[in-house]
Amino acid sequence: MSRTPFGARRRLLYGLAGLAGLLALVEAVPRLGLVDERYLPPATTILATLARELATAGLWIALGETLIGWALGLAIAFFLAVAIGVVIGIVPGLRAATTSTIEFLRPIPSVALVPLATLLYGPSLSSTLLLVVYASFWQVLIQVLYGVAAVDSVAYDTARSYGLGSWSRVRHLIWPTALPYVMTGLRLAAAVAFILAVTAELVIGSPGLGAEIQVAQSSGAVPAVYALIVLAGLVGIGVNVAVRFLERRVLSWHPSVRSEATT
Repeated sequence: MSRTPFGARRRLLYGLAGLAGLLALVEAVPRLGLVDERYLPPATTILATLARELATAGLWIALGETLIGWALGLAIAFFLAVAIGVVIGIVPGLRAATTSTIEFLRPIPSVALVPLATLLYGPSLSSTLLLVVYASFWQVLIQVLYGVAAVDSVAYDTARSYGLGSWSRVRHLIWPTALPYVMTGLRLAAAVAFILAVTAELVIGSPGLGAEIQVAQSSGAVPAVYALIVLAGLVGIGVNVAVRFLERRVLSWHPSVRSEATT
């Protein structure tokens, strides 16, 4: 018998309790004078400011620009990483030939590319895409490489001995094996892509939610800064929930998802 409803309710209650505790703490700290309200407004002030900001069209336009940069960058990085990862994984010797290059490029922080993005594209969507694609690409590529490497060598040799072509082996053997790894990479990349989208807007000034935070900070609107940060956090949670939902749907056949659904 499935215990999913009870487990889901319990996790929801724990989550709400933690959120309520955080709100109570943020409300109490400035009210008690532990922190000046000029630097940390009470939670009620932050939420009231957020409600006012949500009633303006400009905020929704900025949020839409952030989500466009996030979605485009994530999509480009995902498809590039899957295609390149599969090719590297199945071509003999290519994995060994590219390992040093991958290990050199992967640790480079995306924010280190901010001067390059600014020089090439200025404060535009293209700058955001450059940072988002670079950061997200490695998250997916590494998982794809792990997934391709996880293919059983006996099964691979058997498929080849039965005359299956390269495309058939990728479609019927490699892809099903690598798919759980691919979805893990997508989940990681989605969070990183959103972080880099906001970061690019905040640092470079590209249109979006990050630019709105920068404008509020420059004008001294402290409650608005906190309100926009809260909104960014809520959108980040929504992104994670959406990707986890997609992962469960795509991997509904996988044992790990089935066991999760019964606990």
